[in-house]
Amino acid sequence: MFDNPALILNTATTPSGTINWKSPSNIALIKYWGKYGVQFPRNPSISFTLENAFTQTILGYEPKTNQGDGISLDFTFHGEENEAFKTKMVKFLESIRPIFPFLNQLHLTVKSGNSFPHSAGIASSASSMSALALCLCTLEDELFQTLQDDTLFDKKASYVARLGSGSACRSIYGGMAAWGETSAIIGAANEYAIPFEEEMHDVYKNFHDDILIASQGEKSVSSRAGHALMEGNAYAAPRYQQANDRMQQLVEVLKNGDVETFGKIAENEALTLHALMMTSDPSYILMRPNSLKMIELIRDYRATTKHPIYFTLDAGPNLHVLYPENIIHEVRPFIEEQLVPLCEDNMWISDWVGEGPEQLDT
Repeated sequence: MFDNPALILNTATTPSGTINWKSPSNIALIKYWGKYGVQFPRNPSISFTLENAFTQTILGYEPKTNQGDGISLDFTFHGEENEAFKTKMVKFLESIRPIFPFLNQLHLTVKSGNSFPHSAGIASSASSMSALALCLCTLEDELFQTLQDDTLFDKKASYVARLGSGSACRSIYGGMAAWGETSAIIGAANEYAIPFEEEMHDVYKNFHDDILIASQGEKSVSSRAGHALMEGNAYAAPRYQQANDRMQQLVEVLKNGDVETFGKIAENEALTLHALMMTSDPSYILMRPNSLKMIELIRDYRATTKHPIYFTLDAGPNLHVLYPENIIHEVRPFIEEQLVPLCEDNMWISDWVGEGPEQLDT
């Protein structure tokens, strides 16, 4: 869709430079689980874009002194070399050379870091790959002035981010974003995400999402492997139909502000996601004992107080506690006194629906 063989530099006149983007993670409410082809989703998804869970990526570039083929990359994560991450990034950059053929002509330096534990189920790939995609599209625009239109820029960034990590395509937009073909949302596509913020009811625009870190450890099964296991899952076909049906339901409550139905769908989607993991072959469990304790406490608290506080999970052990802004003073003491002690090292992230990625000064 975005291949462009004309994007070739005259390296004799190409300047060096630095690009700096901060891009958030997102939390899916309708979960994408299962894919086909080159990062296409088996079912549609929709997510809140977060504010405080983010990746910052600084991309430096300069013309190569040796114009041989291949990607030339120096990479650090939190200031340290990480060969595993570098290898993955080089493979990704090689795969998108038809989109950005000028990458062969540059030496790249990438410095990246997260505001949260990597691989613990806070969609680190979503924030990191969206940040990288934004840097690459900005680089193209600086060198060729081809992405001056903001809508085109966002669409291409979302497309490129998807190739690195499916859920990353949703992090390009603030508020909410939808990805995957569905009759529930006009313009929804498999190739890239689209913004949904303008259709959100006001109650969701400052919704809170406090992330409770039940475990900081790396997941025993990666999301990539988990998606692949859906191919042999006996429940895959009914799951994809269920996701489409729930998407229709959720889009309506996102527009009309029915928080109770919103919460019911969000919780059911979270538990469905983890049930799919448990019914894979081989099966696996990413929730930890304290994940379940937190769920029980949230449900007990909701039943007792009638406050609209709900949970969801990503593909990991950590709970996302969802609630509207107008009950924060009632809910926050409960979170701090009863849930935070169940977190590893009392670690949690106070987060909320955010405004999306931000380009920073270099």
